[in-house]
Amino acid sequence: QIASPDRAALPIMTHSGIELIGHSVRDAVTDGEVHARAVLALAERYPSLASTVIMDLTVEAEAFGAEIHFSEDDVPSVVGRLVCDRAGIEALAIPSLDAGRVPEYLKANELVARASDRPVLSGCIGPYSLAGRLYDMSEIMMGIYIEPDTIRLLLDKCTEFITEYCKAFKRAGSNGVLIAEPAAGLLSDDACREFSSVYVRRIVEQVQDDNFAVILHNCGNTGQCTAAMVATGSMGYHFGNGMDMAAALRDCPSDTLVMGNVDPVSVFKMGTPEQ
Repeated sequence: QIASPDRAALPIMTHSGIELIGHSVRDAVTDGEVHARAVLALAERYPSLASTVIMDLTVEAEAFGAEIHFSEDDVPSVVGRLVCDRAGIEALAIPSLDAGRVPEYLKANELVARASDRPVLSGCIGPYSLAGRLYDMSEIMMGIYIEPDTIRLLLDKCTEFITEYCKAFKRAGSNGVLIAEPAAGLLSDDACREFSSVYVRRIVEQVQDDNFAVILHNCGNTGQCTAAMVATGSMGYHFGNGMDMAAALRDCPSDTLVMGNVDPVSVFKMGTPEQ
């Protein structure tokens, strides 16, 4: 299918499946079986290229010890700041795969992979975006210039955990992982290379092979850091609705997947049939 000249649809839509099976968002993000049922319900209903599991960018932060706010019908969110200085980062333990809700997400991935009739893509947060959730996003934007070595230490720890998490997805039977690095889209190309791409590439080198693809998502990039994304060596690149896809196709290698750009709210929800 990837080699076909035809464009294939791969919507990142998991929360619609939760509604299909009559559960709340809270149920799905805390119970791997409910999560898997939601993903499989969507696969049964829509002929998408692959199944994607829920993209919950709080799971990894929670595993490190961050406080998480849950609501019944909205995505979880990180509350406050976990670390604020080098001493706190040095003391920060790299969590095991038994921490927080990680086991439930691995369970969901395994159940979907076992039952799916199509490829399965896992999902996780990227190193820089995770570091921003632990250190505070505004603070890390200043920290990369004021105390870059401190931020690099935090990025090292985030990368080590995410690498092990991705290896676990692979063992669970997934065919790839969508790494969401939205915060890196706020950076220049040079800063994105130094504080995101270097670390994503470490993950790619550890987990990507012919049977397991890394797809890097950066919805904040409007073209200023596409070269940094490509430097990760990922098999695919996923962009947000602010990206000129013709430019993305020119800037990404011809043997990689180039994905994204269709805004589900403005196009599918708010748009007219003609649009």
